[in-house]
Amino acid sequence: MGENDEKIKVAVRVRPFNKREVDLKTKCVVSMSGSQTTLIHPTNEKQPRTFAFDHCFYSTDSNDPSYADQDEVFKHIGSGVLNNAFCGYNACIFAYGQTGSGKSYSMMGTKESPGIIPRLCNAIFERIEEATCETLAFKVEVSYMEIYNERVRDLLDPKKSTKNLKVREHKILGPMVDGLSVLAVSSFEQIASLIEEGNKSRTVAATNMNAESSRSHAVFNIRLTQALTDLENGFTGEKMSKISLVDLAGSERAQKSGAVGKRLEEGGNINKSLTTLGMVISALAERSHSQSTKQKFVPYRDSVLTWLLKDNLGGNSRTIMVATISPSADNYEETLSTLRYADRAKKIVNHAVVNEDPNAKVIRELREEVEQLRAQISQTVKEHNETEELRERLAESERLVELMNKSWDERLKDTDAIYRERQKDLAEIGISVAGSGIKVEKDRFYLVNLNADPSLNELLVYYINQRAVIGCPDQGTSAPEAPDERVDIVLQGLGVHHKHALLQIVKEEDGQQRMYVEQIDERARICVNGHAISQRTPLRNGYRLLIGNNHFFRVNCPKEAIDMNASIMEESTAMLFDYDDAWHEVNSDMNSNPISTAVDQYMEQITKKHEEEKQAALEQQYEAFERYIQGLTQR
Repeated sequence: MGENDEKIKVAVRVRPFNKREVDLKTKCVVSMSGSQTTLIHPTNEKQPRTFAFDHCFYSTDSNDPSYADQDEVFKHIGSGVLNNAFCGYNACIFAYGQTGSGKSYSMMGTKESPGIIPRLCNAIFERIEEATCETLAFKVEVSYMEIYNERVRDLLDPKKSTKNLKVREHKILGPMVDGLSVLAVSSFEQIASLIEEGNKSRTVAATNMNAESSRSHAVFNIRLTQALTDLENGFTGEKMSKISLVDLAGSERAQKSGAVGKRLEEGGNINKSLTTLGMVISALAERSHSQSTKQKFVPYRDSVLTWLLKDNLGGNSRTIMVATISPSADNYEETLSTLRYADRAKKIVNHAVVNEDPNAKVIRELREEVEQLRAQISQTVKEHNETEELRERLAESERLVELMNKSWDERLKDTDAIYRERQKDLAEIGISVAGSGIKVEKDRFYLVNLNADPSLNELLVYYINQRAVIGCPDQGTSAPEAPDERVDIVLQGLGVHHKHALLQIVKEEDGQQRMYVEQIDERARICVNGHAISQRTPLRNGYRLLIGNNHFFRVNCPKEAIDMNASIMEESTAMLFDYDDAWHEVNSDMNSNPISTAVDQYMEQITKKHEEEKQAALEQQYEAFERYIQGLTQR
């Protein structure tokens, strides 16, 4: 390997048993010792599989001496990325694993136990504060995008959040997303706010599309620019690094996730990107071991995800893969698949270089490109589609030149303007913008969202005053609605009607205030604690509410919460239902339908057969690949 060549580092983290696995009394099939992870077959313990990685984090049992908490994970992974960034190297961390294996927890974490991304952002600004002086200045910019069904969405700019952005290969900047907002930030608090608002946007979109957030990839990019000035001659040199932090979609099998119909199709697109990622990893691993001068083709462009990660996989980046796994025997196949994936990834060699003085050169080259594109457009006599493509490229290059020539103060003002616009948009659909996460006014009635993804769970708060109408916008008219006709809490997606439900706070004869829910449209689906309702129903503190097909909420009734004594409060908190509980209680009620049950069983048989055939083919392919690698090493 060359001086700047470095293999991708791979870390594996095993999470604790979840509630379902504890209830099933499933046994642990994962053990770790030093840099080795061993997987034991649930029924054949004589043939364990052992894998070696750069880091193995045992997070299953907090009483174990080798237990790795969030701080330990960041110390071994985040610190290296931080140092590389300040040295001018590009860096990347991507988390891979099945849904529920702890990817989002490792990357984002919670407010009580922040993950790699918030810790890294905080550490960047701590180091900037320590290092800033007369001769050294810093700039930090961020972008946040979601890749869902091979489409890219901006999570930071509300004007672009509903648009599908194009991905293209820029001859100067490489793979890029046209029109993606890159916002200037001046503090950790500002970054934390942008991440939270981006997650709110992601949560709203996921429920509106009847999708699970675990079915999309999230990419958070940080661009760090360091300007070092020589006071004697006034010359300023720059180093710029880009940090890509990627939370990949869940890699579980369709039969395991229960996906059917549209969900199966979505899963196909997700599996397409993850399968392509696997092909890219395999091709790069083979290229790293091959003695041939002929370079093996790497299918970066076969998916949006791999196209955008091109630099991070086999290119100019120092990259770390975090593979998250379950300790449960019930997830043996998914865990084995993840470990094999990680085992291939550690063979990839990247070629990282320090990015020095890039801006002046980039601006000059972008200006040259703008002039060339203008000339092409004025001279072209080709078809309309080709001219349109040239105009799009010109508009994007002009936008980039304008952006790079803006002063830093102007960039910070733009960030503030976008923040205010996003707050306004959230307020218009009924979401509280005053609170941060679940830190809300406890003495008020409100609904809080429930989501399968821990990083997006309990993120949206809807305050209820005396009454609130829940529904979706009327697509048939653009005329403003009268106040008593207005929808207060705006939801979209399958099963949500224009005027769906009414929430009312009523003062009872005993002087207590209570909240009730009822249908406005008789077709409206409303479930309280898993049971469909057709009449006015009281809501108590902690009740679960389903609106339409996919909008789950938990109810807060302040007086009831305050009246509980300490012991009852502790018990109530321990018994608070999460998304999984709410989903299962609704679906267990639906399972009483014999037709629905029969269809589900039939679809399960089909998907199971398909998965078994696919798994067998993958096993053969992997064994053939291992034999090929062994043959190369023995020559």
